[in-house]
Amino acid sequence: MLAPVRERAALADLEREIAVPGSGLDRLQLVETPFVPEVRLHLAEDAIVWWARMEAAAGHPLPPPYWASAWAGGQALARHLLDHPELAAGRRVLDLAAGSGLVAIAAALAGADQVVANDIDPYAVAAVTVNARANRVVVAASADDLLDSTVTADLLVAGDILYDAALAERVLPFLQRAAARGAEVLVGDPDRGHLPLGRLKVVASYPVPTTEPSVDSPVRRVQVLRPA
Repeated sequence: MLAPVRERAALADLEREIAVPGSGLDRLQLVETPFVPEVRLHLAEDAIVWWARMEAAAGHPLPPPYWASAWAGGQALARHLLDHPELAAGRRVLDLAAGSGLVAIAAALAGADQVVANDIDPYAVAAVTVNARANRVVVAASADDLLDSTVTADLLVAGDILYDAALAERVLPFLQRAAARGAEVLVGDPDRGHLPLGRLKVVASYPVPTTEPSVDSPVRRVQVLRPA
Protein backbone atom coordinates (compact mmCIF):
# COMPACT_ATOMS: atom_id res chain seq x y z
CA MET A 1 0.00 0.00 0.00
CA LEU A 2 1.31 3.43 -0.87
CA ALA A 3 1.84 5.90 1.95
CA PRO A 4 -0.53 8.89 2.05
CA VAL A 5 0.43 11.92 -0.03
CA ARG A 6 1.71 13.99 2.88
CA GLU A 7 4.03 11.20 4.08
CA ARG A 8 5.38 10.66 0.56
CA ALA A 9 5.98 14.41 0.16
CA ALA A 10 7.77 14.64 3.50
CA LEU A 11 9.97 11.66 2.62
CA ALA A 12 10.85 13.26 -0.71
CA ASP A 13 11.79 16.48 1.13
CA LEU A 14 14.08 14.68 3.56
CA GLU A 15 15.69 12.54 0.90
CA ARG A 16 16.41 15.70 -1.09
CA GLU A 17 17.86 17.40 2.00
CA ILE A 18 20.10 14.40 2.65
CA ALA A 19 21.23 14.06 -0.97
CA VAL A 20 22.15 17.73 -1.30
CA PRO A 21 23.18 18.87 2.19
CA GLY A 22 23.74 22.55 2.84
CA SER A 23 26.76 24.02 4.54
CA GLY A 24 25.09 26.22 7.16
CA LEU A 25 23.12 25.72 10.36
CA ASP A 26 20.06 24.63 8.38
CA ARG A 27 21.51 21.34 7.13
CA LEU A 28 20.80 17.76 8.07
CA GLN A 29 23.77 15.60 9.05
CA LEU A 30 24.07 11.87 9.66
CA VAL A 31 25.71 11.73 13.10
CA GLU A 32 26.21 9.36 16.01
CA THR A 33 23.71 9.93 18.80
CA PRO A 34 25.69 11.33 21.78
CA PHE A 35 24.47 8.87 24.45
CA VAL A 36 23.77 6.05 22.00
CA PRO A 37 26.66 6.04 19.50
CA GLU A 38 25.52 2.67 18.14
CA VAL A 39 22.70 4.57 16.39
CA ARG A 40 23.25 7.21 13.70
CA LEU A 41 20.54 9.75 12.96
CA HIS A 42 19.92 12.46 10.39
CA LEU A 43 19.71 15.49 12.70
CA ALA A 44 19.57 19.21 12.05
CA GLU A 45 22.59 21.33 12.87
CA ASP A 46 20.01 23.80 14.20
CA ALA A 47 16.44 22.50 14.14
CA ILE A 48 14.87 25.96 14.47
CA VAL A 49 16.81 27.36 11.51
CA TRP A 50 15.99 24.27 9.44
CA TRP A 51 12.31 24.64 10.33
CA ALA A 52 12.25 28.30 9.33
CA ARG A 53 13.80 27.56 5.93
CA MET A 54 11.45 24.66 5.20
CA GLU A 55 8.39 26.69 6.18
CA ALA A 56 9.52 29.53 3.92
CA ALA A 57 9.97 27.09 1.04
CA ALA A 58 6.60 25.42 1.67
CA GLY A 59 4.72 28.69 2.06
CA HIS A 60 2.70 27.38 4.99
CA PRO A 61 3.29 26.29 8.60
CA LEU A 62 4.94 22.93 9.26
CA PRO A 63 4.92 20.91 12.50
CA PRO A 64 7.84 21.62 14.85
CA PRO A 65 10.69 19.30 13.79
CA TYR A 66 10.98 17.36 17.03
CA TRP A 67 12.43 14.49 14.97
CA ALA A 68 15.46 16.65 14.03
CA SER A 69 16.97 16.56 17.55
CA ALA A 70 17.97 13.66 19.80
CA TRP A 71 15.78 14.31 22.84
CA ALA A 72 17.06 13.28 26.24
CA GLY A 73 14.20 10.94 27.10
CA GLY A 74 14.62 9.00 23.89
CA GLN A 75 18.37 8.76 24.32
CA ALA A 76 18.00 7.29 27.81
CA LEU A 77 15.37 4.81 26.67
CA ALA A 78 17.45 3.72 23.66
CA ARG A 79 20.50 3.28 25.90
CA HIS A 80 18.43 1.20 28.31
CA LEU A 81 17.22 -1.13 25.54
CA LEU A 82 20.70 -1.64 24.13
CA ASP A 83 22.13 -2.29 27.59
CA HIS A 84 19.27 -4.72 28.36
CA PRO A 85 18.51 -6.34 24.99
CA GLU A 86 16.36 -9.01 26.62
CA LEU A 87 13.65 -6.34 26.98
CA ALA A 88 13.18 -6.18 23.21
CA ALA A 89 14.65 -9.39 21.80
CA GLY A 90 12.07 -11.51 19.98
CA ARG A 91 9.22 -9.16 20.90
CA ARG A 92 6.75 -6.90 19.08
CA VAL A 93 7.69 -3.33 19.94
CA LEU A 94 5.73 -0.10 19.51
CA ASP A 95 7.61 3.20 19.79
CA LEU A 96 5.00 5.88 20.55
CA ALA A 97 5.69 9.47 19.45
CA ALA A 98 8.82 8.13 17.83
CA GLY A 99 10.29 11.37 16.46
CA SER A 100 13.58 10.45 14.82
CA GLY A 101 12.97 6.75 15.43
CA LEU A 102 15.91 6.48 17.83
CA VAL A 103 14.19 4.18 20.34
CA ALA A 104 12.60 2.06 17.61
CA ILE A 105 15.99 1.60 15.95
CA ALA A 106 17.56 0.65 19.29
CA ALA A 107 14.80 -1.95 19.77
CA ALA A 108 15.52 -3.39 16.32
CA LEU A 109 19.26 -3.51 17.06
CA ALA A 110 18.45 -5.28 20.34
CA GLY A 111 16.78 -8.07 18.39
CA ALA A 112 13.08 -7.19 18.37
CA ASP A 113 10.99 -9.43 16.13
CA GLN A 114 8.84 -6.53 14.85
CA VAL A 115 9.13 -2.79 15.44
CA VAL A 116 6.56 -0.11 14.67
CA ALA A 117 7.46 3.57 15.12
CA ASN A 118 4.40 5.80 15.44
CA ASP A 119 4.24 9.59 15.12
CA ILE A 120 1.49 11.86 13.77
CA ASP A 121 4.02 14.23 12.11
CA PRO A 122 4.60 13.13 8.49
CA TYR A 123 8.18 14.43 8.67
CA ALA A 124 8.82 12.22 11.69
CA VAL A 125 7.47 9.23 9.74
CA ALA A 126 9.89 10.18 6.95
CA ALA A 127 12.74 10.56 9.46
CA VAL A 128 12.05 7.08 10.83
CA THR A 129 12.29 5.72 7.30
CA VAL A 130 15.62 7.36 6.42
CA ASN A 131 17.13 6.70 9.85
CA ALA A 132 16.17 3.02 9.86
CA ARG A 133 17.70 2.77 6.41
CA ALA A 134 20.93 4.41 7.64
CA ASN A 135 21.17 1.89 10.49
CA ARG A 136 20.26 -1.10 8.29
CA VAL A 137 17.30 -2.19 10.38
CA VAL A 138 13.65 -2.81 9.54
CA VAL A 139 11.21 -0.46 11.27
CA ALA A 140 7.62 0.08 10.10
CA ALA A 141 6.46 3.70 10.36
CA SER A 142 2.88 4.71 11.19
CA ALA A 143 1.27 8.18 11.22
CA ASP A 144 -2.02 7.17 12.87
CA ASP A 145 -3.17 8.78 16.12
CA LEU A 146 -3.23 5.72 18.38
CA LEU A 147 -4.07 7.31 21.72
CA ASP A 148 -7.78 6.46 21.64
CA SER A 149 -7.22 2.95 20.35
CA THR A 150 -6.15 -0.38 21.79
CA VAL A 151 -2.80 -1.51 20.48
CA THR A 152 -1.33 -4.99 20.74
CA ALA A 153 2.41 -5.00 21.48
CA ASP A 154 4.71 -6.88 23.80
CA LEU A 155 6.78 -3.79 24.60
CA LEU A 156 5.55 -0.20 24.38
CA VAL A 157 8.24 2.48 24.59
CA ALA A 158 7.77 6.26 24.73
CA GLY A 159 10.57 8.80 25.05
CA ASP A 160 9.90 12.42 26.02
CA ILE A 161 6.17 12.10 25.47
CA LEU A 162 4.99 13.84 28.66
CA TYR A 163 6.08 17.31 27.60
CA ASP A 164 2.79 19.14 28.19
CA ALA A 165 -0.22 18.65 30.45
CA ALA A 166 -2.83 18.17 27.71
CA LEU A 167 -0.81 15.47 25.97
CA ALA A 168 -0.02 13.74 29.27
CA GLU A 169 -3.77 13.49 29.97
CA ARG A 170 -4.22 11.50 26.75
CA VAL A 171 -1.00 9.49 26.91
CA LEU A 172 -1.19 8.16 30.46
CA PRO A 173 -4.52 6.30 30.06
CA PHE A 174 -3.19 4.80 26.80
CA LEU A 175 -0.08 3.55 28.58
CA GLN A 176 -2.14 2.13 31.43
CA ARG A 177 -4.47 0.31 29.01
CA ALA A 178 -1.48 -1.21 27.26
CA ALA A 179 0.00 -2.36 30.57
CA ALA A 180 -3.36 -3.80 31.66
CA ARG A 181 -3.42 -5.89 28.46
CA GLY A 182 -0.04 -7.37 29.35
CA ALA A 183 2.40 -5.12 27.47
CA GLU A 184 5.59 -4.05 29.16
CA VAL A 185 5.61 -0.24 29.14
CA LEU A 186 8.74 1.92 29.44
CA VAL A 187 8.83 5.72 29.44
CA GLY A 188 11.93 7.92 29.18
CA ASP A 189 11.39 11.30 30.84
CA PRO A 190 13.72 14.16 31.94
CA ASP A 191 11.00 15.45 34.32
CA ARG A 192 9.36 18.17 32.27
CA GLY A 193 6.84 18.64 35.10
CA HIS A 194 4.04 16.30 34.01
CA LEU A 195 5.00 13.00 35.64
CA PRO A 196 2.00 11.69 37.63
CA LEU A 197 2.82 11.06 41.28
CA GLY A 198 2.56 7.41 42.22
CA ARG A 199 1.53 6.15 38.77
CA LEU A 200 5.02 5.43 37.42
CA LYS A 201 8.02 3.88 39.14
CA VAL A 202 11.69 4.41 38.29
CA VAL A 203 13.54 1.57 36.60
CA ALA A 204 16.80 3.38 35.80
CA SER A 205 18.33 6.85 35.74
CA TYR A 206 20.90 8.26 33.30
CA PRO A 207 22.88 11.52 32.86
CA VAL A 208 22.17 12.30 29.20
CA PRO A 209 23.92 14.89 26.99
CA THR A 210 21.38 17.43 25.74
CA THR A 211 21.14 18.26 22.05
CA GLU A 212 17.63 19.67 21.81
CA PRO A 213 17.09 23.43 21.28
CA SER A 214 16.79 25.96 24.12
CA VAL A 215 18.32 23.89 26.92
CA ASP A 216 20.59 25.67 29.38
CA SER A 217 22.41 22.59 30.71
CA PRO A 218 24.75 20.26 28.78
CA VAL A 219 23.47 17.21 30.70
CA ARG A 220 20.00 16.21 31.94
CA ARG A 221 19.13 13.52 34.45
CA VAL A 222 16.63 11.23 32.73
CA GLN A 223 14.56 8.49 34.30
CA VAL A 224 13.29 5.34 32.66
CA LEU A 225 9.95 4.48 34.24
CA ARG A 226 7.19 1.88 34.04
CA PRO A 227 3.59 1.93 35.34
CA ALA A 228 3.45 1.23 39.06
